[in-house]
Amino acid sequence: MSAAPRPEPDTPQAPQALIGFGPVRHVRLKPKHHAFAYSHYFWLLPMRQLARLPQAVVNRQRWGLLSFHDADHGEGGPDALAWLDGVLAQSGLAAPELQQGEVWLQTFPRVLGFAFKPVSFWWVHRADRSLAAVVAEVNNTFGERHAYVLSGAGLKLGGELAARKVFHVSPFCAVTGRYRFRFMRTGAWGAGAPEGADRLIACVNHDDEAGPLLQTSQAGTLQPLTPASARHAFWGWPLMTWGVVARIHWQALRVWLKGVPFHRKPEPPAQLLSQGEPL
Repeated sequence: MSAAPRPEPDTPQAPQALIGFGPVRHVRLKPKHHAFAYSHYFWLLPMRQLARLPQAVVNRQRWGLLSFHDADHGEGGPDALAWLDGVLAQSGLAAPELQQGEVWLQTFPRVLGFAFKPVSFWWVHRADRSLAAVVAEVNNTFGERHAYVLSGAGLKLGGELAARKVFHVSPFCAVTGRYRFRFMRTGAWGAGAPEGADRLIACVNHDDEAGPLLQTSQAGTLQPLTPASARHAFWGWPLMTWGVVARIHWQALRVWLKGVPFHRKPEPPAQLLSQGEPL
């Protein structure tokens, strides 16, 4: 009798582009309370995998109902992942294990060719899937951009890191104090996901010299990015990126009417990058 065939070892599934649906929340604690929440969607793109094997649904570097263009990130060049690898090298994080790990970009797509991305997160993983760094890439409505590089012992799912605020975003917040970042995910990177749910939460809170000022979060339940899920996003939230800009100005008007002090925009920092620190 012949021996039974040996089972093949488990082969990790190639990472696929994902889309997340969920709320974005914003709470101002002082000098006047102001809060809002909207439903929205975002993309989570495996950038190293997409460099090896593009996915048509991403519409990279071409027009689409929803699309991704590298020039919307970093220094506006043709290869956003190459920019990110340069950021890691400049920050002392270049290592072979990072080249073997995936880099996931959490960002808004272009909608009908228009992009506005208040914040994008580059999740940088080692080969063993552990989190090595997160680069928080912030854009303001003046066309300026800054990136906060977060790494070190405090960077783990559920942990917290800080970065000194150096970049103007809202005219109702001075460029002082610090940001506190916290990242959480169940499912593919985390543990304890109920019934296989894959949920991601990114929290960015702003403290001034007297304590907490703003609390913000972006959350979503993840599913594969497919033509069907992309159509659902497009028709469910038509003109989303235009809506983001409109809502920023609408909420700014409401804050101004509450009498919150206005701060003029300072010059942007000379360097595109700044380093975070553990709490």
